[in-house]
Amino acid sequence: MRHVAIALNAFSFGMLLFLLASGLTITFGLMRTLNLAHGGFYLVAGYLSYDIATRSSNFWVGLLVGVAVTTAVGIVFERVLLHRVRNDELGQIMVTIGFAFIIGDVMLMRYGGNPLLVPPPEWLAGSVEFAGVVFPKFRLAVIVVGLVVAAAIGSLLKWTKIGAKVRAAVDDNEIAQTVGVAVPRLFMLVFGIGTALAALAGVLGSSFIGLAVGNEFRILLLSIVVVVVGGLGSVKGAFIAALLVAFVDQYGKLWFPELALFTLYAPVALFLSFRPRGLFGTEA
Repeated sequence: MRHVAIALNAFSFGMLLFLLASGLTITFGLMRTLNLAHGGFYLVAGYLSYDIATRSSNFWVGLLVGVAVTTAVGIVFERVLLHRVRNDELGQIMVTIGFAFIIGDVMLMRYGGNPLLVPPPEWLAGSVEFAGVVFPKFRLAVIVVGLVVAAAIGSLLKWTKIGAKVRAAVDDNEIAQTVGVAVPRLFMLVFGIGTALAALAGVLGSSFIGLAVGNEFRILLLSIVVVVVGGLGSVKGAFIAALLVAFVDQYGKLWFPELALFTLYAPVALFLSFRPRGLFGTEA
C-alpha cells in the first residue's frame, strides 16, 4: 500500500509539472524562446491567489483572479519587452531571467520569506480512503485537472484552426507567414496560453507544495527537464516526460534521499546523450 500512495503522489506531482511544462514547451517550440520568467509567473499567480483567497475566504475567486491577472501580466511582458529581443538568444535570457528576479524580489518584499499554504476549498480538504490507501482529495483533483488540460490542449492543437496555425508556425515560421499566418499575433496568443497554464499550476501548487520565494527557479528547472526530455514543442512528450520525471524524483527521494538530485538528473543526462532531441522532438 505504501508504494501505491507514493505512485499516486508521483502522479499528482507529475500533473502539476505537466501544467507548468506544457505552456513552456508550446512557447519554446513555437517561439524558440526559453522563457526563464515562466517560474516567476507561477509564483505571481500563487501569491495573488493566496492574497485574494485569504481576503475573500474563497479559493475559486483567488484562482480566477490569480490566473487572469498573471496572464495579463505575461501578455504585456511579451508585447513590451520580450518581442524586442526575439532574434537575440542572449537578450531573451537576460530579459526573462531579469524579470524573474524582479518578480521574486517584489513577492519577497510584499509577502516575506516564510512559506505559505493556500487552504483548498472545503469540499477538497481532507483525504479519501480506497483499497486501504489514504490520499488527499486535493491531489486527486490536481490529477483530474492535469488530465483534462492535457486532453484540451491536444484537441486544440489537433482539431482547431488555431492549432493548425500553431503547428504550421512550429514546423516552419517563415513559410507560415508567407501563407498569411499572423505569426506575431499568434506568438502573443501562445505566450498568453503558456502564461495561463503556468498561473494555473501556481494556484494549484500553492495548495499542493506551498509558496516560497525561490520555488520559482526550482520548479522552472524541473519544467525545463520535462520540456527537453519530452521534445521541444511536443505536448504529448511533455505529458509523458512529466510523469517520468515525477516518478524518478519521488522514488529517488525514497530510496536514495541523500542523492536525490543525482538520481533525477543523472538518468536525464544519460537519456539525452542517446536521444538529444527528446522523446518526440524534431530537428530545429
